[in-house]
Amino acid sequence: MKDLLNDWGLTAATFLPVVGAVVMMVIPRAEETLHKLVALLTTLAVLAVGVALIASFDFDRTRTLQYVVDRSWIDVINSRYIVGVDGIALPLLALTVLIVPLVVIYSWNHFPEPHNPKAFLILILILETGMVGTFVAQDLILFFVFFEVVLLPMYFMIGVWGGEARQYAAIKFFLYTLFGSALMLVSFLAVYFLSPEVDVGGTMRHTFSMIELSDWAGAGLASTTALFVFGGMFMGFGVKVPIFPFHTWLPDAHTQAPTQGSVILAAVLLKLGTYGFVRIAIPILPEAAERWAPWIGLLAVIGIIYGALGCLAQTDMKRLIAFSSVAHMGYVMLGISTLTTFGINAAIFGMVAHGLITGMLFFVAGSVKDRYHTLEIKRLGGMLLQAPRLGWVLAFSCMASLGLPGLAGFWGEFPAILSAYNPAAGLNPAVYRTYMVVAAIGTILAAGYLLWLLQRVAFGTPREEFVGDDHDHGHGHDQAHALGQGDRTGSHALGHARIHDMHLTDYLAWAPMLLLIVALGVYPNLIFRVTDGAVVNSLTALGR
Repeated sequence: MKDLLNDWGLTAATFLPVVGAVVMMVIPRAEETLHKLVALLTTLAVLAVGVALIASFDFDRTRTLQYVVDRSWIDVINSRYIVGVDGIALPLLALTVLIVPLVVIYSWNHFPEPHNPKAFLILILILETGMVGTFVAQDLILFFVFFEVVLLPMYFMIGVWGGEARQYAAIKFFLYTLFGSALMLVSFLAVYFLSPEVDVGGTMRHTFSMIELSDWAGAGLASTTALFVFGGMFMGFGVKVPIFPFHTWLPDAHTQAPTQGSVILAAVLLKLGTYGFVRIAIPILPEAAERWAPWIGLLAVIGIIYGALGCLAQTDMKRLIAFSSVAHMGYVMLGISTLTTFGINAAIFGMVAHGLITGMLFFVAGSVKDRYHTLEIKRLGGMLLQAPRLGWVLAFSCMASLGLPGLAGFWGEFPAILSAYNPAAGLNPAVYRTYMVVAAIGTILAAGYLLWLLQRVAFGTPREEFVGDDHDHGHGHDQAHALGQGDRTGSHALGHARIHDMHLTDYLAWAPMLLLIVALGVYPNLIFRVTDGAVVNSLTALGR
């Protein structure tokens, strides 16, 4: 089994979704149940491979790449098919293979208009291939291909199944990320040509191998050149994060995307950018990273405060959660900018915690939209009376998001703030301690906007327009109509039940995420012990 995983494990995890998508393409569109089954079985198969990879992973050697496959691919430029995982990639790979089947389960009876399960689920499968491939790739061109594969499926998910302003949001998302990716590709080519040649079968050639380039670590490269090359990577990864001021595509994309698109975007896609910093930019160009770090930290704390203030100004529930992503990813970038093992470990934990918690918030927001047909905060209220289970899930997710100790969000924020107290040698401690204070103020604002959201949506009494009428796709419509013919007092008394509470698919899709939020909050070493060795290894060029 171990040999099979070594040879085929990562390749199977990456390309099984494509196989599932091809199978679905030959199945007639009218066979909706069959499409759902194929998509679910495919994503569960990928999850099974992921579990097998985790079970066989040597946790005593988290600093070294495991399950490495190195095959020839594009010989003319010496770009190879190199895949492998270490302690940095493993938690993000696990997050990806878990989230996608949960999204498929949630979709079972929640397909947005225009109703087309075949196309919708095929796009989700292609997205999974791009996301898994990005986390396992160890060649710059291979990484770039997978990094870009996610672009088109998400563009179509927003542009076809999104809200009223979907085309504007989709084009904005596409142009921003494409612009950043173009600069990133130029930087990859610069690294290829500026790095020393390596021996390939007796011939000296340039390489795109991240392993070889991390060993080189920019040695002998002119400092100004390194700054510009790192700047290109910063743009490519920074737009994807998104870091302030390249964040403006995110609220529009989240607000207009269907629920499934928002969950995948928040849970995994944003992590492709932060992962790029940790996996590529810092290990390959450590000296340039040191020069850029204070500016990255500055933009991170601006994003924390700006995102929080943006949340306080929102009237739409989904848009508020979107702005909270800008703030939370600011903590991740602050941890990365310290260039310390403590900070980057905190950042990776923050990526996973944000994926679970904000993904959960978008699931809840989607369910609110299904039931109330609005996300306007001032029109909502009384959810704990009408749909108590949904209300309590919202309350739990809000507490996790604001960093309540004992839940995963705490370990995503508190260590990142603390890491700024002692940044890496060569960085100004006074500057970073200022960042630490500003970031800490951001947690207070986070408590403000999340508690405000919870109070407005979950507490109080239901609005008159949602009493005595069933707003969950017609369930019990006749009974609600009959109540509506009677006096309003009777209707009001019975109206608490008129908004349908959680469905079976909600329980199945959300339970693993809720349990993980608690498990990681109580025992954060589930991730820290995995990432630490690999993070130490990635910072060796900086002498940390």
